[in-house]
Formats: sequence, C-alpha cells, structure tokens
Amino acid sequence: MQVRLPSFTRELPFEFLYQLFALLIILIVVHTVYVTLVRPQAAADLAAQALNLEQDASYVPERSVFVIVRDLEQETCFILTFWAFAIMGYKGYRALNERALLEQDLIPISEGTRILPTDARSFVRHIQGLPERDLKSLLPRALLAALDRFASTRNIADVASTVQTVCESEGERLESELSMIRYIAWAIPSIGFIGTVRGIGQALSLAHRAMEGDISGVTQSLGVAFNSTFVALLLSLVVMLLLHQLQLLQERLVLDSEQYCDSRLIRHMATGSEGS
Repeated sequence: MQVRLPSFTRELPFEFLYQLFALLIILIVVHTVYVTLVRPQAAADLAAQALNLEQDASYVPERSVFVIVRDLEQETCFILTFWAFAIMGYKGYRALNERALLEQDLIPISEGTRILPTDARSFVRHIQGLPERDLKSLLPRALLAALDRFASTRNIADVASTVQTVCESEGERLESELSMIRYIAWAIPSIGFIGTVRGIGQALSLAHRAMEGDISGVTQSLGVAFNSTFVALLLSLVVMLLLHQLQLLQERLVLDSEQYCDSRLIRHMATGSEGS
C-alpha cells in the first residue's frame, strides 16, 4: 500500500518570503520611528540638559530613554529583535496549530478494538481526508508512516520504530530551523559591543579636549558606548527567553505526537493471529 505523504516544496519558499518581507517591514517602521521621533526627541533632551547645566552647575541630568536608544547600534538591535519576534511568532503559531490536531480523533476506534494490517487502508483514507495544510503537520505524517509500515511489514515493532524515527527527524528539523533565531540572539549583543568600541574610540579621540577642560564630548561618546551595550544585553535577554519558550513548545509537540501515536494507534494494533 502506497501512502501519499504531503509535499514540502511550497513551505520553505513561503517561510523564506515571510521572513524577508517581515524584515523589510520592520526595517522601514523602526527607521521611520527613529527619524521622526527618537532622534529629534533625543536631540531636544540633550539640548535641554546642556542649557540647564549652563544655568546651574549643580544640575544632575536625568537619563532620557530617547538618548539611551538614539544611536545606530541600538536601532539595529531593535530591528533584529523585532525580526526575531516575527520569526518566533510564525513558528509558535505553526506549533500551536499542530497541537490542535492532538485534540482530534484522527484514528476513530473504540476501546478494545484491534487494528489489523488489512484495516490500515481505511484509516489512511480517513487521515488523508484532512486539509492539505494539516497533512503537512507532524502527527498526520507519523500516523500515515506508521499505517504504511504496518500494512507492508505486519510488524508492530517496526511500526513503533517508524514513529520514533519520524518524530526524531521532525525534532531535529525544528531544532535546525531555530538557527537563524540563535544567530540573531548572538548578533544583538555583538552589535552592542561594536557600539561600545565605537563610543570608546570617539572618547579617546576627544581626550585632548578633555585635558583642556571640555569633557562634554568625552562623556557623550562614553554614553554611546555604555548605552549600546545596555540596550543590546537587555534585548538579547528577552529574545533568549522567548526562544527557550518556543523550543519548549516544539519539544512538547514532538513528544506528545509520539505518545499520541502510541496510545491511539500502536497499542490497538494486532497481527492476524492476534486480532479479534
């Protein structure tokens, strides 16, 4: 019996296009916010602080959020962060939709009934009646592979091994698809460190002015250095937290799908001599 397994030829291009367009949209939106709001407001806050310092030497400037996030490195970190959110949101949505299949009775069989190899075809037809989008999910693929193996080999141990192989390969695939998010989580603090190096370099280039008594340029450059690191580390913590939650969701999906196949299908199987 040949089981028609779903094709994945259309899934990867769609996900690639989704990630590409998400990056473009996030880039446009974040840059627009920076140009129209963040940088003008940061310039206004710095001008107001400089004026207050001229009028009152004991004035202590308050830390402005706009000043903290105004530089190019922070803008890049926000773009990468929101891009990671978009990718994780898509993958989380997919995982939740697949989990919804675990609540369905894809193998309609009453308790105590045995499934014989000759019964596999009817269950295959029932599963293949699902929408094409659901057929690409892990659970229907594992069930179809198990039924195909049972019909061809009539060996329940082979069926259990097939289900385990399908679930393990799916887990490895999901794990590999998180590589882009892991790269973003690594790139964000790295970009923050670039801002730190740039700020320290600018501060060193203005050291002669500090020796003459003007330390405004040095302090502003050091502010760039520390602010970029602060923002990058904070955003990377959020990204890593959500990444671990997504990974946990996907791992539970794989484990629960394997358990579903065992409890709803494999334990009901019997060879001809064992069936009732």
